[in-house]
Amino acid sequence: MTTTDKRQYYYSAGKRKTAIARVRLFDEGSGNVMVNGFKLKEYFSGTQIENAIAPLALIEKKQAFDVEAVVIGGGKSAQSDAIRLGISRALLLHDPALRSTLKHEGYLRRDARIKERKKPGLKRARRAPQFSKR
Repeated sequence: MTTTDKRQYYYSAGKRKTAIARVRLFDEGSGNVMVNGFKLKEYFSGTQIENAIAPLALIEKKQAFDVEAVVIGGGKSAQSDAIRLGISRALLLHDPALRSTLKHEGYLRRDARIKERKKPGLKRARRAPQFSKR
């Protein structure tokens, strides 16, 4: 637990593909979620909004915490997944009893799928040059 401006917060990080989210979860909040200085609904759109704060919705404490996230890299979808993982890990620091609930939903698992590297002699990771019989 760390303090800033007399407010206690829990810090955690989450990753997805090339997106990295650094999340601060503030105690005694009012439900404000800021991502890179923007409100959540200004930064994300559609289902990405619900995806990012899914751990808070799961434990039914959307209004109990304030969240500040700084996200770099990746696309919007990967960034929302990285924030979700960061919030989940920060919630564990706040209350370790939530582990079974979050783990059951899969919010504590880091999605390890990343882009496969390009191989020599191929056009992309697996795409071979077009075959010509003559």
